[in-house]
Amino acid sequence: MLNRDPHLAVFRQIASPMRSLWHLVVAALVLTGLVACGSATVGGGYNPTTPTNVFEERLFDQLDSNVVVIASVNLGGPSRNYLKKRESFVDARVQEYLEDAGYEVRAQREFSQRWNNAVLIYGDPIDPTTGRVNQKSFIQIVQAVRDQLRDQTDIGSIVFTDIIEKDVYYEQGLNRVTRFDGVTRKPAVQGAGSGVTAEFDWSRPVAAATMRIAWFNMELERIFSGEGGMDVTDAVDTRSGTAFVRRRDVLENENHIDEGIAIAFHPIIAMKKWPGNP
Repeated sequence: MLNRDPHLAVFRQIASPMRSLWHLVVAALVLTGLVACGSATVGGGYNPTTPTNVFEERLFDQLDSNVVVIASVNLGGPSRNYLKKRESFVDARVQEYLEDAGYEVRAQREFSQRWNNAVLIYGDPIDPTTGRVNQKSFIQIVQAVRDQLRDQTDIGSIVFTDIIEKDVYYEQGLNRVTRFDGVTRKPAVQGAGSGVTAEFDWSRPVAAATMRIAWFNMELERIFSGEGGMDVTDAVDTRSGTAFVRRRDVLENENHIDEGIAIAFHPIIAMKKWPGNP
């Protein structure tokens, strides 16, 4: 489930430099993350949808620095506009989570300034009209940014934080909940109508946001990849009583965001009561 994003294939095509980026990030988290289990977010019990995150312990053990930077761009394609508006807030929560685990998180401008400079040289890898990513340009820019970070800073790994959206489904019966990527969420209701009609079709898909983490060392080797569900981004429209609509308060529940982050970083940062199999 973790490697469905087509843009992850880009990194598999890169020689060991690109795969090394993933590995450095995980190693840094593991070195300091194991001391953070005391402050990690507490889960809510076993959930069969909990992802099995990918942790390259050998590469992590090779990390010699706990200094990280959170990338200002997605590893995959750009987030949808209503999710993009919440990226800075979510990244701030990720930074706090990493710092609580003992990592030193450098200012995101260390990455973004170098990224913007590289774009001037290689061109913007993202087509603004289609959102498609030019893989060649993306790889060139990431490598250029990595080279500058390694030569000019003490940053030892890079963390990519993609907010992705997927279709999920509510369970049938009286207990209307949806379970996805380790979390359980109740339906959100929006509008001034009289409520949900008996004819409401609960079998239709509803959109939900998930955190996807990609951690690389400075060789661009992947050391960790993980996912954690955050929140449903659609609500039951009480005006019609028969349809879902986009929520006005997308990703505003801080507790839901924190839970998703904790699941996405497990086990590189141990989560209390992780909802996966013991």
